[in-house]
Amino acid sequence: MEASASTALYPVHRCKTIYLVRHAQGVHNVEGEKDHSAYMSPALLDAQLTPLGWSQVDCLREHVTKCGLAKKVELVIVSPLLRTMQTAVGVFGGGNYADGANASPLMVEGAGHSGRPAISSSNCPPFLAVEACREHLGVHPCDKRSSITKYRTLFPAIDFSLIENDEDVLWVPDVREENESVAARGMKFIDWLWTREEKEIAIVTHSGFLFHTLNKYGKECHPTVAEELGKHFNNCELRSMVLVDRSMLGSDTPTCNFPGKIPAGLDLPSDVADKKHAENGQV
Repeated sequence: MEASASTALYPVHRCKTIYLVRHAQGVHNVEGEKDHSAYMSPALLDAQLTPLGWSQVDCLREHVTKCGLAKKVELVIVSPLLRTMQTAVGVFGGGNYADGANASPLMVEGAGHSGRPAISSSNCPPFLAVEACREHLGVHPCDKRSSITKYRTLFPAIDFSLIENDEDVLWVPDVREENESVAARGMKFIDWLWTREEKEIAIVTHSGFLFHTLNKYGKECHPTVAEELGKHFNNCELRSMVLVDRSMLGSDTPTCNFPGKIPAGLDLPSDVADKKHAENGQV
């Protein structure tokens, strides 16, 4: 058996599994495909999901439940826009919320013109809103978020504590964020994931953010892998990735490793003994 340079080994405590999800179909996707100038429409401010988008959410929810992923995810990170939060809670949230339940709902009934029942925050991972994984900033009203005050009424159980400003100060009407800036922001976001203790994290975000970030990482990969990373995400598509800490960003210690030699005893490996034997000039 010949050795291969195409494989690599990494300690498991220096790896995380991330599940990347693009939001389901939004009203801006429909209108923008009909007429690209529609992306400039104020009527699409903080665009919500379409009825078809909610059907896509239901299909992905069924998939993550059947394949067991729903029970593996320890944290859901979500871009704080209406369409991504609707997608995130619809896919990874609890079941229908019952009045009088102890925990706050993840989403109240009918949030964002959804026509959907309230969604429970029970029996599901925590949800954390993070601005760093937003779509291109600026110009397109569909990519401008609403106030955090409003979001807290619609999504009571999502944690918005990392967002500093109530109003959207990142979006400006006359400057669209450059692709390189989106990619750099995405790479910083990926680095930030190493500050989290969770090992299996779902991230619900946007097409442009995913495309430019993953293409940046793809430059270090084999062309076949780079091509796979660089494909645009479909609405409500999920891809699983292994995130490897190659620069000691993480500080996790292995939880499953066992040091051995308990109880202690003589255990000099034969190959080490042979080396010592040779170094001592013994034959």
